[in-house]
Amino acid sequence: MYFEIEKQAIDAINKALDQYDVEIDRDFKLEFPPNPKLGDLASTIAFALTKKLRTSPPEVAKELVEKIEVPEIFSKVQNFGPYVNFFIDYDKFSKLLLQKVDENYGQLPEYDEKIILEHTSANPNGPLHIGHIRNSIFGDSLARLLKLAGRDVETQYYVNDMGRQIAIIVCGITECGLKIEDYEGEKLDHKIGKLYYDANKAVEEDENLANKVDELIQKYEEGEDEELNAIFEQVVSSCLSGMKETLQRININHDDFVWEGQFIRSGEVDDLVKYIQREGFTREDDVLYIDLTDFNIEKEFVLRRSNGTSLYSTRDLAYHKYKATLGDTVLDILGSDHKLAAKQIKVIFEEIFRQTPPEVIFYEFITLPEGSMSTRRGKFVSVDDLIDEAVKRATDEIKSRNPDLTDDEIAPMAEDIGIGAVRFFIAKLSPEKHLTFKWDEALSFERGCASIQYAHARACKLLKKSGKDISSLTVSDEWSPDEAEQDLIRQIAKFPQVVEDCANKKRVHNITQYAQDLAGSFNKFYKTEQVIGSDVEDTRLILVDRAKITIKNALDILGVSAPEKM
Repeated sequence: MYFEIEKQAIDAINKALDQYDVEIDRDFKLEFPPNPKLGDLASTIAFALTKKLRTSPPEVAKELVEKIEVPEIFSKVQNFGPYVNFFIDYDKFSKLLLQKVDENYGQLPEYDEKIILEHTSANPNGPLHIGHIRNSIFGDSLARLLKLAGRDVETQYYVNDMGRQIAIIVCGITECGLKIEDYEGEKLDHKIGKLYYDANKAVEEDENLANKVDELIQKYEEGEDEELNAIFEQVVSSCLSGMKETLQRININHDDFVWEGQFIRSGEVDDLVKYIQREGFTREDDVLYIDLTDFNIEKEFVLRRSNGTSLYSTRDLAYHKYKATLGDTVLDILGSDHKLAAKQIKVIFEEIFRQTPPEVIFYEFITLPEGSMSTRRGKFVSVDDLIDEAVKRATDEIKSRNPDLTDDEIAPMAEDIGIGAVRFFIAKLSPEKHLTFKWDEALSFERGCASIQYAHARACKLLKKSGKDISSLTVSDEWSPDEAEQDLIRQIAKFPQVVEDCANKKRVHNITQYAQDLAGSFNKFYKTEQVIGSDVEDTRLILVDRAKITIKNALDILGVSAPEKM
């Protein structure tokens, strides 16, 4: 709805600008004022116009307001200093908005862009740990946001099946007699992580085993030993199955898992290296490499080792070439420690391939405060451990608040709240900022994600208590929304605009703030307004329903469940 009334406001400003005999850039948008008492939409157009008229911005704004013909959906237009502010007529606007909101509210029209978004892509040598989770949660939330904003998005997980870590595991199995099934743990990824630890220790202590690992890498790359290939593939597939369980538990699914080995088997890596050689960009000094010093990158990009095998970086380059054939935009979510590699690939794409390079969003790392999970101190914290701890803490909090609930009633709530707390807390900070995970903030029922989930549950309870079929109700012509209702209407109306703005910036943290603001407006309405039994009961029930839908759709961007009971 804000899109529609914003257009009316912009048209009104443009008609007023037609009355000036000056040229001015009219490609402008409106903003939300920081305080609703200052209006609902604001324009800074006076700043641009004042340069032409050589008058102070407040004087220009005042004169411009006098020239604006106020559209019917607005009650007035007023200047506050240099700003031109529009005030919505809520008697008219509220009825229109409530008619517009349905289950798909926030879904924007199709946008002609196919995005290949790679995220997580952790090595399959053990369980996902806290170092991976920010990548997964940000990447998945961003994919959800972009889809809602009309983009065609495919998510990919790049599977490193040819790396040294996997070869060490295989060496442990083939040379040291280690077996996956002999290790403790319910999940295969945890078993493999323990096997990797033992195998790596053995390799570090025995030079012959270290040489064997190099031999295994070369043999697997050649691909002719079917028995060996099967062992590599079993290790990777087994670990991936456990990692997928973890991801699915936190509401993350990938559209495709692309194994790096396919680029060796298909000959794409060989073709790529030969192309770069033919173009004259390679040098050879024991290894084959690209010298990037002319592009202010001191570290060379190695294409092949001295024994002829490829490197992860070579296969990753082939993977990026492959992704570029699948869509308009290639988008990578990477830790800040990958900045050099990303810069190398960018230069190679621009200077050698003459193609648009992948777009990269870097994130800083996440840590737990010292001692917050003391049972794992000194070791990495797996995502499974983190989620289990969040669910346990949520369970304790629910029990303290609702002692009459049974364990069976608490369990699904605790799962929703615990997972929601982790996802929301990690998503709420811009990825470029370092994040320390704080349990008391994440699981706060007053300030955290649980407070938003609780607002949704409150709305569901109220609608159920009414016993009415909401789809059969109509908005009363006599309804004139008061301050609390206007505030809630205003927040609901912002949602599509917030979706568009966040999608354009490719950031999700403002969605978390919006969800908190929306829940806050709903809770204020819930506490101050009588719904059932009021003179406008049906209308207020419709408003509750539309708020419920918007809260749910905002949480869905973040991969957070919207419980009906809490």
